[in-house]
Amino acid sequence: MLNKRRQAFIFDMDGVLTDNMRFHADSWVELFRDFGLEGLDAERYLVETAGMKGHDVLRYFLDPKISEAEAARLTELKDFLYRVMSRKRIKPIPGLVAFLDAANQQDILLGIGTGAAEKNIEYVLGLLNLVGKFQAIVDPSQVINGKPNPDIFLRVANLLEVSPSECIVFEDALPGIEAARRAKMPCVAITTTNNAEAFSAFDNVIAIIDDFTELDPQELIETIFRTNSSTLL
Repeated sequence: MLNKRRQAFIFDMDGVLTDNMRFHADSWVELFRDFGLEGLDAERYLVETAGMKGHDVLRYFLDPKISEAEAARLTELKDFLYRVMSRKRIKPIPGLVAFLDAANQQDILLGIGTGAAEKNIEYVLGLLNLVGKFQAIVDPSQVINGKPNPDIFLRVANLLEVSPSECIVFEDALPGIEAARRAKMPCVAITTTNNAEAFSAFDNVIAIIDDFTELDPQELIETIFRTNSSTLL
């Protein structure tokens, strides 16, 4: 049964908990260069496919008919490149730890809805010392459709036993913000991957921030659920 009396914050991981999307982009570019795809640069990846499942990225740029087995092999190769390139560079977004602690003190549930694979989730949360901070973590292996479909965020809400209308999503990527919109969840956009203007087309974006030092969890809850949630139903 959904708990109507509590709210939840649902975070994308890459580009939201840590400013690492450039490392992912560079890894994809290096992988695709081996296949002779020279027209792809980091900026194009970030704008067009950031936040998507690895399989969907490969179908988008490389081969619409790529097999599951080949997609899994290439995604793991790309993820290996990413971990090698980023291991000493993963740091929390400014203000993140204090924001999570404040949210916890306000009895706000915390979840992660990410396009990252399980190994990468463990890698990032370990480096950030955030293991155990989140009550629910959903990756693409747990749903049928990845972002921009709403499945991942809806699954997090279900695990937290919170109505989608009582969740606030934190996202940096356009497919992720669209996923939140389809889930009927308000969204805080973070400018690690896109500039503020890129979010103007989304009616579910209720704040645009550079980092978490700009937010207070209780004020966010009170403001959004008093003035905005009814417009998303």
